[in-house]
Amino acid sequence: MVNHQQAQAAGAERRLQDLGITLPPPPTPLGAYVEAVRTGKLVFFSGMLPVVDRKPRYIGRVGGALKSEDGRKAAETATLSALAAAREYLGSLDKVVRVVKLGVYIATEGDFRDHPKVADGASEMLLQVFGEDRLSGRVVLGVASLPLGVPIEIEFVLEVED
Repeated sequence: MVNHQQAQAAGAERRLQDLGITLPPPPTPLGAYVEAVRTGKLVFFSGMLPVVDRKPRYIGRVGGALKSEDGRKAAETATLSALAAAREYLGSLDKVVRVVKLGVYIATEGDFRDHPKVADGASEMLLQVFGEDRLSGRVVLGVASLPLGVPIEIEFVLEVED
């Protein structure tokens, strides 16, 4: 495991390698939209789902069919897809200056209350890859449903260097 000081010193691509993380193939749009749009130094990424090879890895609502830990793993899976999309768009994750904002949408049962713990699956993955100095602000929302019946959708905005 990489320690915090090593993570701060190494670039994102090196941290992925040191952590033994292999990104999945980048996702392709499931509808009429693009995965990323750049304006100035900001890149806005479309919502990413816990989908592998265009198939949902997790289905159901957190607090119902799925436990919090399942939601957390789904958030990690969606984040890996988001990182794969970012790498494809940018050419290298080392171009990321910081994660500006992370949005985590969680399909939950009405009485579910552990949204932050589930969302930490995404936040902690980004922390490992980019380091604490590039960690983002975040919004976490519980919703009634998400595309394909998945429990998690994440989106993020990245500041990048030219």
